[in-house]
Parts: sequence; structure tokens; C-alpha cells
Amino acid sequence: MTASVRPFASVLERLKGVGLRPTRQRLALLRLLQGGGDRHLTAEDLHEEARGAGIKVSLATVYNTLHQFTEAGLLREVVVEAGRSYFDTNTSAHHHFLHEETGALIDIAPDLVRVGELPSPPQGTAIARVDVIVRVTSGNR
Repeated sequence: MTASVRPFASVLERLKGVGLRPTRQRLALLRLLQGGGDRHLTAEDLHEEARGAGIKVSLATVYNTLHQFTEAGLLREVVVEAGRSYFDTNTSAHHHFLHEETGALIDIAPDLVRVGELPSPPQGTAIARVDVIVRVTSGNR
């Protein structure tokens, strides 16, 4: 069958590809996440979007699902401060501008940020990645 006949076909394959069971909630939430190019969403944003699309899912389920997707490599979590995270559908290496007034995250290509020397990681560990968040304002301060 084609994707037009089975609208969840690509989502189903992505979930199976990362070893996640394709539950109704996972299928619906991943379909929403895939529906708009590269996106930065909070769990609350996705919950509201799901409710608007008629998907019955609790906020706790949205949080759990986003963390499962992150662990499986389908999303990146961007922690901008304690207790405030965004989930990024662009899992490639890149950095972000954070607009402090609006909360908007904007991608920065990795080659536009140069990080100097990094300290040696603690013994028995390795650096997994470096995330840079450049905080910006409207300039009216």
C-alpha cells in the first residue's frame, strides 16, 4: 500500500526502525512532530497540538513519549535552563539562538560556531557533543 493509503506508514517504519513499539499515542505524536519540518517544541506545545488535532493523550504521556523518542535518537532535547526543555526534530549537530523574551529557538549551523579548547573529560568518560545556546534579546533593554 502507498503512504497515501496508509498515512502512518512512514511513522510506523521510523518507530520500528528504532525498536519502539508502535502504540497509538506514539504513532500520533510522531506524526505530528514530523508534520512541519525542523521544529522546537515543549511537551506542553505538543500536548496542545495533539488536543487540537483531536488526539486524546495526557501531558504525562507526552512527556514520557518525548523522552523515549529522545533516547531512541528521533529527537534532541535542548535544555535552556533548569526545568525548561525543548525537543528538537533536527537531530544533526547544530547550535541555537534562544530569544529570551519569546522563548523561540533558532538553529545555528555548526560551522558558524567555533569552540576553543575543551577541557579533558573526567577519567572514564568521553565528550558526546557540545551544545551552544546563544541568548538574544530584542535589544530594548
